[in-house]
Amino acid sequence: MKKIFILLMIVSTMMNLETNAQAQKKFVIHTDYGDMKGVLYNETPKHRDNFAKLVKEGYYNGTLFHRVILGFMIQGGDPNSKTAKPGQQLGMGDPGYTIPAEFNAKFTHKRGALAAARTGGPSNPKKASSGSQFYIVEPEKGAHFLDNDYTVFGEITEGFDVITKIASAQKDHSDRPLKDIKMTVKMVD
Repeated sequence: MKKIFILLMIVSTMMNLETNAQAQKKFVIHTDYGDMKGVLYNETPKHRDNFAKLVKEGYYNGTLFHRVILGFMIQGGDPNSKTAKPGQQLGMGDPGYTIPAEFNAKFTHKRGALAAARTGGPSNPKKASSGSQFYIVEPEKGAHFLDNDYTVFGEITEGFDVITKIASAQKDHSDRPLKDIKMTVKMVD
């Protein structure tokens, strides 16, 4: 009886360790418009780990949501946006590397999807993701025409109203908000 009890305890401990290892990493994006909370998917480990690493380094803190389109998405993560002058074109900055695509058919561009931006066209045939730029899908109906073309690696779980407020901001001809929308991103235990 004692051996069975010990065996059950060992199996239970191993199952708890496995469950903890599979727990999704959580994050929060703070803005003047409010907070967005979300999770990163374990099934996209390269994107998950890269985003978490950049967050822990403070990489995103002070960057802008530099491209916002109501009915589509809000985009941020360009390091050049930290010191950008009003009207300056943004969207070309990165940490100096890309991430191989991690498409997963079960992760779609639904409302609140967190996905990696990337360079399009023939210069990026493998559809590698930007090392830092990301976007969050805004509309209720999603943006499913992007499914399996851009890597979705997480989702917003709270703060959908904040996404829409940011997407609704007045903007210039390049979809950059006229008033800077800075972010601070933190991982949550």
